[in-house]
Amino acid sequence: MVNKINIKPKKQILIICVILTVATLAVFLQLNNYDFVNFDDDVYVTGNSYVQSGITLKGICWAFSTIHAEFWHPLTWISLMFDNQIYGLNAGGYHLTNVILHILSTLLLFWLFNRMTGAIWKSAFVAAFFALHPLHVESVAWIAERKDVLSAFFWMLTLCLYVYYAEKPSISRYLLVLCFFVCGLMSKAMVVTLPVVMILFDYWPLKRFELHKDNAIVWQIKEKAPFFILSAVFSVITIHAQRVLFISTFPLSARIANAPVSFVAYLEKTFCPHNLAVFYPFSDQLPLWQVFGSTLLIILISSAVIITWKRLPYLLVGWFWYSITLLPVIGIIRSTAHSMHDNYTYLPSIGLAVMLAWGIPPLIKNKSIRRKLLVPAAVIIFALLSFFTWKQCGYWKNSIELWNHALQVTKDNYMAYNGRGAAYGELGQYGQAFEDFNYSISLKPDYSYAYYNRGTVYNKLAQYQQAIDDYKRSIRLKPDYAFAYNNRGIAYLMLGNMKRGCSDVQKACELGHCDLLGLMERKGYCR
Repeated sequence: MVNKINIKPKKQILIICVILTVATLAVFLQLNNYDFVNFDDDVYVTGNSYVQSGITLKGICWAFSTIHAEFWHPLTWISLMFDNQIYGLNAGGYHLTNVILHILSTLLLFWLFNRMTGAIWKSAFVAAFFALHPLHVESVAWIAERKDVLSAFFWMLTLCLYVYYAEKPSISRYLLVLCFFVCGLMSKAMVVTLPVVMILFDYWPLKRFELHKDNAIVWQIKEKAPFFILSAVFSVITIHAQRVLFISTFPLSARIANAPVSFVAYLEKTFCPHNLAVFYPFSDQLPLWQVFGSTLLIILISSAVIITWKRLPYLLVGWFWYSITLLPVIGIIRSTAHSMHDNYTYLPSIGLAVMLAWGIPPLIKNKSIRRKLLVPAAVIIFALLSFFTWKQCGYWKNSIELWNHALQVTKDNYMAYNGRGAAYGELGQYGQAFEDFNYSISLKPDYSYAYYNRGTVYNKLAQYQQAIDDYKRSIRLKPDYAFAYNNRGIAYLMLGNMKRGCSDVQKACELGHCDLLGLMERKGYCR
């Protein structure tokens, strides 16, 4: 194809970059008109006073010292502060930044594989797969997932600089790689697996192992040790920040069973993106055949790529890229309410794209037939992916659209009912809000947030005793819930119970939510 249309490689690269940029913008630019959603966007932006203050010295110090939202990712906080400095609370600006970061990562990914392999169109396939896949909508469309697109940008930049270093090793180039690796870690801890990907690249396509056959292990230890030490340090920081999530919500046996099932489910949704939702409820009642079947499939694929590692090295690299980068978020150690998350595939799916780009062409021996089949097939595939991605973006228009879709494609989704109920409550549609909260509680009676949100609606309706009852249930299930103490304190104060009201407001302050205490003290109520 390249010889037939007679376009020089540099022009091909430029054309591909333009097409990737335009196609990604065409699919994702609609996000510019969308709102914040009531799923963590308040934690990261709309309810975060530090972010809403823009770039300040106090905010930067907070970003580097806080483990707010169970993460230590100072660069993510600073990037959101920067957005607020420019856009205020215009959600479209935050969406636009996410889209720009996604495009930059796409272009860096294309440069990376083209630089390593010289295979322009295969590299373009990998980049387009990353740019236009529906599974990646969550990472780009969800403002609270800024950590995904920011860490991916530094991930790609680090690998590009690593290739630059590998071509001509020097201490300055090495330190540059290390510097941007740290930036990635300070954006999202999932970047801890990046040193393993570097080793995979050393095998293929950089083939650096061939230059160090006699001392391969010693060479790798010396070169990668600082990266692995940093990964270990950031892993410890993450475990400390998320220590509350390591308290078992589900039995270890259930989490181990869920791991291979979700691993294969990610595979399925990569090749057949359907029924994508913002939240997939965890199930501790998985059929035994599903667990064993998923495990067997993983073993078979892993065995196949290991057997062919010399003849088809790209399959090994692609598969282990996918597997290893998925491990930190597979949910065995950490106990969370979701069984899987679409955004967890943002970086891992690149490995599968590599397997497709380099693994499919050799299956068609005749070059003429290969050209006639693969080019139209790729165009059709990316046209379909673009359409489904564009459609998936539409579900992020607002909170009600988002949770409506989740309820359509999942079963017994208590969080979706709670989220939609909260959105109805914000709109003043209290009847529908109560209906959703009640259904959420019927599905999961120990769900603290549904009681809290229902109590908040009771507060708005001045039904303070009912609100207090719900806040009590919420606090019983989540004893450190500062907002529940704060709102229960308001309800007590509205009923004239100053002692209980002040006690709750002070407790909320101790837990880190002090919005009301200063006002009450100034009025002489809580002294």
